[in-house]
Amino acid sequence: MLAIRPLIPLLIAAGILLAGNGLQGTFVAIRGSSEGFSTVQIGAIGAGYFLGFMIATLVVSRMLQAVGHIRLFSAMAAIAASGTLIMVLVVDPLAWFALRMLMGFCFACLFATVDSWINSGVSNENRAKVLSIYRIIDIAGVTGSQFLIPYFGSDGFIIFAIMAIMVTISMVPISLADRSNPKTPAQVSFSLKTVWRISPTACIGCIAIGLTGATFRLVGPVYAQSIGMTVASVATFMSAGILGGAVLQYPLGWLSDKYDRRAVLIVATLGAAAAGLFMTLVAGNDQNLNILGIFMFGAFSLPLYSLSAAHANDHASKDEFIQIAAGLMFFWSIGAIIGPFAGSVLMEIQGPYVLFYFTSIIHFALALFTLWRMRAREGVPVAERKKFAMLLRTSPIMMKLTRKSAKKQQK
Repeated sequence: MLAIRPLIPLLIAAGILLAGNGLQGTFVAIRGSSEGFSTVQIGAIGAGYFLGFMIATLVVSRMLQAVGHIRLFSAMAAIAASGTLIMVLVVDPLAWFALRMLMGFCFACLFATVDSWINSGVSNENRAKVLSIYRIIDIAGVTGSQFLIPYFGSDGFIIFAIMAIMVTISMVPISLADRSNPKTPAQVSFSLKTVWRISPTACIGCIAIGLTGATFRLVGPVYAQSIGMTVASVATFMSAGILGGAVLQYPLGWLSDKYDRRAVLIVATLGAAAAGLFMTLVAGNDQNLNILGIFMFGAFSLPLYSLSAAHANDHASKDEFIQIAAGLMFFWSIGAIIGPFAGSVLMEIQGPYVLFYFTSIIHFALALFTLWRMRAREGVPVAERKKFAMLLRTSPIMMKLTRKSAKKQQK
């Protein structure tokens, strides 16, 4: 608990911000459908968000180095809140695509700031547990915000105003209460090659998680409506999937702190694949079975990003944390751009049930790749390698050999 105490204001700010962003992802799909946008148009708008997200990952390291954590967070939150209000003024698929791309840029900068801020304040021994708490806060905020849609309705201005308020209010805790004093990171060049070298498993994992997670978040509401759910039931469906992620976030993080994170990653990935097959082969049009299936899907799939990020940061030095945060989000955004659009096109052609066939195939592929990487490299993090090297150098045998070598050189 001592490790997380200085980060509490940041986590509160992140929770409010994530609630507003999660509400927006669901609301845009529902509102777009009621405005007459096609499934493919809704998928394209979702892809626009992640296109902006990808662009931001290329420059966020330099922006963070130039202005620091708090100022970058405040600036991006202000722009994102403004973009949310413009969406209600201009209801057009092309305009929404552009605005969502702008907000994707802002939220990528916000999330990279939060991720690097957290990782700079924790050690390898408690990294996954702290990241799991962060994800639980994410899940709690996003889950609760979903029910604002049926309560206030999907028409009119109210939900847009609430989303803008949430994003704006997120600036208050870190501006007034945060005392963790994050240091401005050293200037680094954005290098995907470096991030890949540090952890290929995390890079491929983030692409796969982007393909499946973004598809669930942005096309999931359309899937639920396609099988006959009401707006209230869609909110319950999405909340069940997000809430499911809270169940296994901390247990999986705790296990991965004790054992090879990649083994835990494989277990969670196979669980997500099995849940997707349950949705496709068993649930059908049954609302209760679909809610049960999406709960299991979220329980196994939502922890995958924090597991992948923890694995990558284990193998990184402190100066590489911001580069890891930006690089993993870049790889994630590759999948997130493709996933919602591909999922919406598949649904247009084959119907709603193909959506979770798609996610299951991706998850099975990730499990196989991770298993292959476990055979290629042992999971020894930077800190453990340094500790082992120090113990080796100071061992009696090595010291004796060093003295003998020095005597020979003197002769």
